[in-house]
Amino acid sequence: MSQIAKKSRVEELSTLLKDLEATTPDIEASAVVSVDGLMIASELPRDVEEDRVAAMSAAMLSLGERTASELARGGLSEVYVKGENGYVVLMASGENAVLTALARRDAKLGLVFLDMKRTAEEISKLV
Repeated sequence: MSQIAKKSRVEELSTLLKDLEATTPDIEASAVVSVDGLMIASELPRDVEEDRVAAMSAAMLSLGERTASELARGGLSEVYVKGENGYVVLMASGENAVLTALARRDAKLGLVFLDMKRTAEEISKLV
């Protein structure tokens, strides 16, 4: 495959995020963040500060993992926050990345988790 035809890793990740949002209408926005809090790829609205989302996502996942471990709940599956206007869902994508999604208030969380898990597995192969 020539260099021109080959997609960059960020482009591949962005495509995965777009596909996630296309197949799961309850997901309004998404991002891939490094575990140390840096934005890797995103499909976030223009008015959202990517750096802030990245830092908070990494911190929340780290705290969730530690909480699950310390309280003997096993390995962390996902972290989610429910607000008046919807959900923020975080899921580990391998050792080095976090998949973050913003979901609608009336989202079907089972489907959101299922589609995010599939996408997180694909992301882990790229990161």
